[in-house]
Amino acid sequence: MSTEARPAGSAASVRVGGERAGAAPAKQTGADDARFEATDVTVRFGGLTALSEVSLHVEPGEVLGVIGPNGAGKTTLFNVCCGFIAPDSGTLRWRGEDVRLKPHQLAGLGISRTLQGVGLFAGMTVLENVTVGMTSRAKAGFFSAVLGLPRSDKDERALQERAHAVLVELGADEFAGRYPGTLPYPVQKRVALARALVNEPQLLLLDEPAAGLGSGEMDELGETIKALSGRMAIMLVEHHMDLVMEVCDRISVLDFGKLIADGSPEQIRNDPAVLAAYLGEDDEGGV
Repeated sequence: MSTEARPAGSAASVRVGGERAGAAPAKQTGADDARFEATDVTVRFGGLTALSEVSLHVEPGEVLGVIGPNGAGKTTLFNVCCGFIAPDSGTLRWRGEDVRLKPHQLAGLGISRTLQGVGLFAGMTVLENVTVGMTSRAKAGFFSAVLGLPRSDKDERALQERAHAVLVELGADEFAGRYPGTLPYPVQKRVALARALVNEPQLLLLDEPAAGLGSGEMDELGETIKALSGRMAIMLVEHHMDLVMEVCDRISVLDFGKLIADGSPEQIRNDPAVLAAYLGEDDEGGV
């Protein structure tokens, strides 16, 4: 847990997408094609069934939390939704069509994700790391940036301006010229989120976004998530129950690879089985 003081321009004091973070903007109604669905998803690893006919959905502008104890299948489900794991059976549906997701296709489909770690490139500055998130829009592409190949100055400026704007939104613009390894872990997490947001996704997938954050930093993250939900759907896997209950419109509960509950935070909070089995447990890791 970080003991670093929060830097000036932190997320709690910036505007996200035109709204002050935590201002509870109106949910976007969006078209039906911005809905994400997983239906009857089953995943097996040898003789182990990690997920068994799990179904869930995320509506436009909704924040869905996925919780459950260790081994419940949360990480497996997240990896299916990111395209890292192909289900043995079941379907994924995005924007009105059945899809077989691959990680490299997500940005082009309007989907972004963060992982439990930050996954930043150590040899690139913060601004360059965030710019990489715009590769689906870059005419010259990712490899031009990594290999130092020429591309138009206009394209380069447009990418950097967009990346810088997102860093401003998240209160991390003062670190634009720094390298990730020189920054406190909570700031690195903010940069990783900026990289996911720079492509303006319709669906944002967050895996343990509060991991490694102190209480104040977690409050800022919650405010940011609530503000972002006004312009995109969000699914998060998280074990910090205070954050889940604060930011989520709906919560899906897994146990031994099965979906056992789905409802509002109030419904989940008052579900005796959920209370007994999950809310008091430390939920780090998982299958």
